[in-house]
Amino acid sequence: MNDIHQTFADHGFVRPREDRVLAGVCAGLGRRFGLAPWPARILFILLLFVIPGSQILVYPILAILMPSEQAAMDRPSYPGPTTA
Repeated sequence: MNDIHQTFADHGFVRPREDRVLAGVCAGLGRRFGLAPWPARILFILLLFVIPGSQILVYPILAILMPSEQAAMDRPSYPGPTTA
């Protein structure tokens, strides 16, 4: 699971500490794609009308897979030098 969190963090998919409503998934997605949190939330809701039910599954999965911003900052982005 740590590898998945690291991969998401490396690609900029993190849940911010501020601007959260529930878990911060929409705010994190908005930040990643250059949107403010509220337009990202509105797009997420509009997508719910186009493809009903999918977001009910996607949101909790992303809430689990996307690391929080603090956890991503605590981990190094690379493993560092190894000693032989």
